[in-house]
Amino acid sequence: MSERATREETVDVVWSGSWVAERLGVALEGDGELQELLGLALRRNPKRAHLLVSNVLGKHVPQRPSVVHGAGFELGERVRALLGAQEARRAVVLGYAETATGLGHAVADGLRDAPYLHSTRRPVAGVEQAGGFEEAHSHATSHLLLPEDRDLLASGGTGADASVLVLVDDEFSTGNTVLNTIRALHALHPRERYVIVALVDMRSAGDRDRLADFAAEIGARVDLVTRSTGTVALPDGVLERGQALVAAQEAEQAGRAEGSAGAAEDADSAPVTRVDLDWPAGVPDGGRHGFTPAHRAALEAALPAMADRIAAELGDAAGPAPRHVLVLGFEELMYAPLRLGTALEATLGADAEVRYSTTTRSPVLAVDDPGYAIRTRLVFPAHDDPADGPGDRYAYNVAGAGFDAVVAVVDSTADTPALHAPDGLLARLAEHAGHVLLAVLPSYVPATAAPTGAPGTPTPAPERQEPAVLPEPLRGPDFSSYAPEDVGWLLQDLSDTELEAPTEEREEAIQSGGAHYAESLPVEYQPSAEYQALFTAALDASAARIARAVGTVTETVLAERGPRPVLVSLARAGTPVGVLMRRWAQHRHGLDLPHYAISIVRGRGIDATALRWLAAHHDPADVVFVDGWTGKGAITRELAAAITEFEASGGPAGFDPEISVLADPGGCVRTYGTREDFLIPSACLNSTVSGLISRTVLRADLVGPDDFHGGKFYRELADSDVSGLFLDTIAARFDEVAGQVEAEAKELLAADRAPTWEGWAAVERISEEYGIHDVNLVKPGVGETTRVLLRRVPWKILAKRGAGADLEHIRLLAEQRGVPVEEVDDLPYSCVGLIHPRFTRGATGADGKAVQGA
Repeated sequence: MSERATREETVDVVWSGSWVAERLGVALEGDGELQELLGLALRRNPKRAHLLVSNVLGKHVPQRPSVVHGAGFELGERVRALLGAQEARRAVVLGYAETATGLGHAVADGLRDAPYLHSTRRPVAGVEQAGGFEEAHSHATSHLLLPEDRDLLASGGTGADASVLVLVDDEFSTGNTVLNTIRALHALHPRERYVIVALVDMRSAGDRDRLADFAAEIGARVDLVTRSTGTVALPDGVLERGQALVAAQEAEQAGRAEGSAGAAEDADSAPVTRVDLDWPAGVPDGGRHGFTPAHRAALEAALPAMADRIAAELGDAAGPAPRHVLVLGFEELMYAPLRLGTALEATLGADAEVRYSTTTRSPVLAVDDPGYAIRTRLVFPAHDDPADGPGDRYAYNVAGAGFDAVVAVVDSTADTPALHAPDGLLARLAEHAGHVLLAVLPSYVPATAAPTGAPGTPTPAPERQEPAVLPEPLRGPDFSSYAPEDVGWLLQDLSDTELEAPTEEREEAIQSGGAHYAESLPVEYQPSAEYQALFTAALDASAARIARAVGTVTETVLAERGPRPVLVSLARAGTPVGVLMRRWAQHRHGLDLPHYAISIVRGRGIDATALRWLAAHHDPADVVFVDGWTGKGAITRELAAAITEFEASGGPAGFDPEISVLADPGGCVRTYGTREDFLIPSACLNSTVSGLISRTVLRADLVGPDDFHGGKFYRELADSDVSGLFLDTIAARFDEVAGQVEAEAKELLAADRAPTWEGWAAVERISEEYGIHDVNLVKPGVGETTRVLLRRVPWKILAKRGAGADLEHIRLLAEQRGVPVEEVDDLPYSCVGLIHPRFTRGATGADGKAVQGA
């Protein structure tokens, strides 16, 4: 979620702290974003009367789930950048109950590989405490640390040396709570580095000096990462004046409530129905006992289906479909409801407004004034049999907000008679919404916990079925010159492995059967100045044409595979196309589509580990495979066979093997931008137009059964890199071609796009006519012919008579390599490249004589 989008959602005409500021003289001072992030409210608390109310935390103020998750995720990405990718993999994230449990989860998501634990105020029978601490200014002070894995806080559960500890709270005010936590944990598990993360840094000048002194005291580095910085200026006597103001307001509101009690009793209540989410087995409902990257992957994979179940229940409700929906979490249970909310946002799309907030223990005064952060509050009894006894709980800014439906999400420990009582949470929600759904998650109980079964005690989770821990995608700038959001490479980094071999040696080994082409890499062709100039000219001349094709294929995908497809490009030729499709969707529709690059190898199939990773993070049905162009359709056939084999071997089902391409001159696919065979400049170069990434590598001594296929990052070629130039030049033409794209996409969607396989028939004919007898040595189309000239041993080039400017670079490369260009008629392609067949048994040329040499 971008900062701009967050600001558009939170900014208001009246600052939601002005009511308190005017009456108590409290001032919020800081950077320009501070008042957009925070409002002010008052509470009955003997230690601190004012409350900073976050607009992006999702606790007191209903907010778009994507904004809430994005705020934490972006902080996590900043921590990852601060630590570096290697150190980030050794980090452990600790969040604070109750307010920051969801924020800490989102920070861990942004770090990608970090396990997560949050403190809790709920003791769990049989689970030994790993520590605890007090929160000085809170209304409920005791925090417990209850990790299932006793090694988690020491080393992230890896058993290695102590890792970086990342501590997450919603605000860093005095710093006492966080520093006391570090001091206590440092005594148990000393480490060299800590990172404190908060949405806002609100320390006074005096408190700011304490951080450096504290780091020196414990002999460790302590960093601070926050989104915004400021201070709260409090006049003398503000605590007493605030308490008096709270008392006066409560007395006034009590009088008004007595006069309106009868009207409230006469109000109709909405129906309350239960929705079965089919929560994934073995996945904890939160981070109370630890939440690993494997848990995160399993949850991500299950979210779309759970959102679909919620949407179906909302659609079955009587009356019109709800357009204003609140997903309401429960105290510490913040992350699971938040992610259900983000998934529901994607499922319902623009047809509904989804908001997210949670109930809380914190008693806050409500004042129905636009200059006050807490406009309304619902009060109901605690319903989870809390260890500190019964008491009131609250939901803020829900009443009067006009929600058509509320999805209340609780864990099974909290699904008690008190929840369903006439004065319980569900009844209170039903007074203020058209429909209430109840989703109950199984309360996760560690395997070491004592048996339970009494009413109101935690329900044991199903038997654990933890998925294998899969590696995370590689991203720029650590791997590739693309921006990290452009693409995640489902590859392993083999940059330090010597894999290149001379072209002639590779060709002999490949054609003699001594090696597969994916077991080595060609030496990267470095273009001459003349060829580089030809690339630049070709890019300028074809940018609009390519932009049209990008737009057309993207619009077709969105229409047939939307609303939020997951783009998976076939590395590496498909990757620039996937990035451009992602940029079109973002530029024209504001969509932030996931995009990954995956390896597929002719004759060896697709990377099964990468498919498992995709299935763990996304619904396979949402995956759209992307490539640059089709030649004779070999990869199209390879992918279909590979998906069938993957599912037959027990892999997750649901992947659609159809490929979406920029150009389909061979008539091999249904989804394409054009069927013309023209020059796509990304085919002119190798890694320097593809993020500096090599072809993919599959070799048994380097790639194990659970590894991603390999690839290299040619950092040393950065001075020749034109990957960004290629993308930016084409994207700059998007607006210019938008009208043509709209018309072409509409026409295509209504047309018969069934594959004709015209190209395959032509390749078989050419293979026989030229005495090659091996279709793998016939490479049709401008893109494939370019590849032959760049990294194989070419024999000759067949050029369609009158093909013109699209073949200028082909003629130049052929001249440089001494390869004849033969003009022919009746080609469905602009040109065809023939690999030298000298190593093919019995190969003969067109004259019937045996082929002896180049």
